[in-house]
Amino acid sequence: MTQPIPVTVLTGYLGSGKTTLLNRILSQSHGKKYAVIVNEFGEIGIDNDLIVSSDEEIYEMNNGCVCCTVRGDLIRVISNLMKRRGRFDAIIVETTGLADPAPVAQTFFMDDDVRAWAKLDAVIALVDAKHLMLRLKDAPEAEDQIAFADVILLNKIDLVSDDERGKVEAAIRVLNPHAVIYPTKQADIDLGLILDRGAFDLDRILADDPKFLEPESDHHHHEHNHGHDCGPDCDHPDHEYTTSPHDSEITSVSLRGTEMNSDMFFQWINKITQIDGPDILRLKGIIAFADDPDRYVVQGIHMIVEGDHQRPWKDNEKRESRLVFIGRNLDHEKLTRTFAACHA
Repeated sequence: MTQPIPVTVLTGYLGSGKTTLLNRILSQSHGKKYAVIVNEFGEIGIDNDLIVSSDEEIYEMNNGCVCCTVRGDLIRVISNLMKRRGRFDAIIVETTGLADPAPVAQTFFMDDDVRAWAKLDAVIALVDAKHLMLRLKDAPEAEDQIAFADVILLNKIDLVSDDERGKVEAAIRVLNPHAVIYPTKQADIDLGLILDRGAFDLDRILADDPKFLEPESDHHHHEHNHGHDCGPDCDHPDHEYTTSPHDSEITSVSLRGTEMNSDMFFQWINKITQIDGPDILRLKGIIAFADDPDRYVVQGIHMIVEGDHQRPWKDNEKRESRLVFIGRNLDHEKLTRTFAACHA
């Protein structure tokens, strides 16, 4: 069986620099061939000079990449690309600025044909450093894109002061303590840092970064009332953006425990994702089961959860279960209590 092709989902608000990044990918002589799937070809402003030939849906670029448009069903476009397998090394799916990245990511879990052929590699969000704070006030989608991302390009950093940049990074960290952040100007980044990351490949995440599930500076509650009453529009200078500027409901919950009872754990995770799925943007974890010599890795998007035995626990490893949820309105107390109830 040939290796599935890595798929990168690219999100970012209008004006964040996605077009600039896509034009770089479609024009640079990077020696790799990418298939770039965009929502609407005309709107996105791909440079027509780069196009060598096209049929109705798929455009060939002068560096060997192809670009195609989704005018409806992503699965159909991917099936069309499958006929050209072997012609490119990776796929990039660009979502419209307003889109929630979850349904696009879910496509690569849901459809068996797609899944056999393509594998979700990472979700990348481009963020406009200059305008992010305004976006977070008026656009919940901008929050979701950040909370959902594995990699964040903090773009246009040349347009902000160091102080502003610090505030923007702090706001991003509240929404997503686990993503890798790269500062960029004009979306200029080594493509090797963002493509073929294996961010959805739990084996690889854990091999690269065994601390990937360590709890952050414990919970990111919105503790920013420094002894005076202030509403969400408060602009008191000493805590302007200690959390998101508008008291986001997005938080992360880190759970840890000892060995789990496998029956109870699976019942619990299925129930939690069925009930709270719409609010759960991402979950990832590594679980030690009492009756199992292997580490079990699990991850999910909304209501879709998948898990797999990874490898045996090593003798020197602490058999510990760790799970991270990122989502909206998460009930920290309930998650902690019900997770604890699954212990063996």
